[in-house]
Amino acid sequence: MKGLLYIGLLVFLLACEDRGAGPYLAVPKPPEATGPATFKNPLLNSAPDPWIAQRGDFYYFLQTHGNRIEIRKTAKVTELATATSTEVFRAPGAGRNSRDVWAPEMFYLQGKWYIYYTASDGQDVNHRMFVLENANDDPTTKNWVDRGQLTTKPENLWAIDGSILEYKNELYFIFSGRPGAASGNLTQNIYISKMSNPYTLTGETVMISTPEHDWEKRGFGVNEGPEILKNAAGDVFLIYSASYCGTDDYALGMLSLAKDADPLVRASWIKNDNTVFSKVPTAYGAGHNGFFKSKDGKEDWIIYHANAESHPNNSGCGNSRSTRIQKFTWNDDGTPNFGQPVALGAPIDVPSGE
Repeated sequence: MKGLLYIGLLVFLLACEDRGAGPYLAVPKPPEATGPATFKNPLLNSAPDPWIAQRGDFYYFLQTHGNRIEIRKTAKVTELATATSTEVFRAPGAGRNSRDVWAPEMFYLQGKWYIYYTASDGQDVNHRMFVLENANDDPTTKNWVDRGQLTTKPENLWAIDGSILEYKNELYFIFSGRPGAASGNLTQNIYISKMSNPYTLTGETVMISTPEHDWEKRGFGVNEGPEILKNAAGDVFLIYSASYCGTDDYALGMLSLAKDADPLVRASWIKNDNTVFSKVPTAYGAGHNGFFKSKDGKEDWIIYHANAESHPNNSGCGNSRSTRIQKFTWNDDGTPNFGQPVALGAPIDVPSGE
């Protein structure tokens, strides 16, 4: 009998050891080491002129489609590719906004959503800015109202790439204009106009930037895609795209608004001498940007487009441009530090809070 008990105990102990434990307690396996979740650029191929609006728990993405405006709604920016896309505007068959529907940007202003977009009748000289309005909380609903053209004063300027500056409880419209369009002059400048409401310009339109440096004149002189960025102290920066978009040298420049200055005075805007974001291999013609916060509000991110390959024949303005994002930081003097474009395929930590 004692022999049988001894054999039984031995079998029990061996069975326990076979399970990887000691003779009495199971030892759990340590969890596998994991790092932060990552993603890789590009977020979207064939996605020029990217824009992100952010409100509540959602991000709303827009891009150039040419004949329509669509909104992608997502809780996570890195999941744009799988987000549902809703068409909210289709260009009419003819008329002043029937062609070249470019660079839509959306803002929540005075309790309503507004989309500002470029369009024409198919003739380059007739490019102008137009406005759509939606009173619903969710902009992906289709109840958009056409508020018509934003007309600059005193001259009805050729206009593209409109955006909004909110400053000291006033609204301002900023855009790229080409006063010499009728005569064939290609130079594009940045202009500003005060707004009496989100769809009406009031007072004289003022030029605040024109191509001056060599890096603003590659191909031909261009200042376009003006976007407002504010730091934690409330300092105002205007980040714009410079040089012709068809070149590899399309890049970002920066204007800084002097503290408490009048934004309608050209001297209030101080131009940076050098680019603040420019090409690297796999990111040629990096520009036409926007900005957003991470899900938890702790990080600042830039969204932009670029070409994966060089376009030495000035053909980089098309749908080869892809949408990319990356985090940026701030310098000790309060200016933004965008670094350089992250190479395609390189792992990037997802925005904090995702």
